[in-house]
Amino acid sequence: MSEVKIYRIYGFALFSHDKLPEWRKFVVEIRAIKKEHALEKLYSEFGSRHKLKRSHIKIVKIEEISPEEAMSRYVKTLSEITGWSYE
Repeated sequence: MSEVKIYRIYGFALFSHDKLPEWRKFVVEIRAIKKEHALEKLYSEFGSRHKLKRSHIKIVKIEEISPEEAMSRYVKTLSEITGWSYE
């Protein structure tokens, strides 16, 4: 079974491209098995939440981090789960 890793993705996104275009910085932490899966999840979430196209998202850097380095409480909590039981 594959181990889930945490990736921190740095980049820029073009918001309100039609009225007043503005490139904004972002840093996102995503849990994924491979770097490509983390990128796909990022594109999917930004497209869904902010209605951005892939061409409006520029990736600067992707790095794998340890669970202790994660800033997101959601990512930290998911990383601490070791198993589950059904009673």
